[in-house]
Amino acid sequence: MALQFQGVDYYNMDNLLTEDEKMTRNLARDFMEKEVKPLVIDAFHQEEPLDMAELAPKMGKLGMIGSIIPREEGGGGTGYLSYGMISQEADRVDSAMGSFVRVQTGLVAYPLWRYGSAEQKRRWLLPVIQGEKIGCFGLTEPNHGSDVAGIETTARKDGNGWIVKGTKQWISEASIADFAIVWANTDEGLRGFVVERGTAGFSQNAITRKGSMRAGDVGELVLDDCRLPAESILPGTTGISSALSCLNQARYSITWGAIGIAMDCYETALNYAKEREQFGSPIAAFQLVQEKLAEMLIEITKAQLLTYRLSRMIDEGAFRHQQISMAKKNNMLLARMCARTAREMLGANGISLEFSPIRHMANIESLYTYEGTNDIHTLILGQDITGIPAFERTL
Repeated sequence: MALQFQGVDYYNMDNLLTEDEKMTRNLARDFMEKEVKPLVIDAFHQEEPLDMAELAPKMGKLGMIGSIIPREEGGGGTGYLSYGMISQEADRVDSAMGSFVRVQTGLVAYPLWRYGSAEQKRRWLLPVIQGEKIGCFGLTEPNHGSDVAGIETTARKDGNGWIVKGTKQWISEASIADFAIVWANTDEGLRGFVVERGTAGFSQNAITRKGSMRAGDVGELVLDDCRLPAESILPGTTGISSALSCLNQARYSITWGAIGIAMDCYETALNYAKEREQFGSPIAAFQLVQEKLAEMLIEITKAQLLTYRLSRMIDEGAFRHQQISMAKKNNMLLARMCARTAREMLGANGISLEFSPIRHMANIESLYTYEGTNDIHTLILGQDITGIPAFERTL
């Protein structure tokens, strides 16, 4: 029988959280356990994405979307640690839910709030935060992921409007979104545009037969000489730095999401080891098993302390984006290790979808790649350490 999740907190991290932060985490944990967890196995197995049109309004009522957006703009007005706790609990159950949280908060609500016009905020921001509308973030392309500066989608002025042409791929919530924030090159540099569902020349398609993120919607956006009105542009966007500032919001969220995955894998392995008997004893009694559990717990605790400190620095406005890269790189390696180790400890049962590690293993491959691959974050850190960029080669 499954045990109620109590958290993994070897260094008493709860003592560092405010009451509001703990309440946010507990609300998110309770929702994910009761409303989502029972649906996840079938959704993943059958590759039938969770019904976000039904789940999003419930999440909106609990403040799980747009938590970092100021209250006066309709958001939760919380600090970044609360945002992180929501992501932790969402990814702990399934990363399709974690992706939904970070896309709606960090990649849709955030750019609308920071770069949008008053009319764009009025029309889209509050409905997204309330879960009544779903958005997506169109940056990655078939030929360009890490190399944001090389994207091929273009937007050219035409009379009082714009004509946008290009394709975006591997976009979370692509086929279900009510609108997309699409990034395109213009004569003024990279700019963001709000593209509404049903606009002529704009199509949204799901990508299926995925080995990862099977419980979530992932797809492509095609803009075939899509004509947009002048007011569709996000007026505050001023180049590649605007897009990267949004990515920082999602990258930060993933650092806590990775901890949620690791916690779930650790707890699953620990509970299994206490119940599974071999050679007359629970396997938890064997030294090799205890070593695996100890290593998982040590790495989880280190990641919690690293990411807690990052959260406080962001709240204080005293962080650098390279520090987010360090946490993203470290924590994804942690999640990968814990999922692999837990699957191993479960033996043959480890490949059953009745246990979460094999599903986490698949989903992690998406998280490990998106919002900056492990290698890209290594290069970001390398440049910060040495002062020498190693992103390009002239052959």
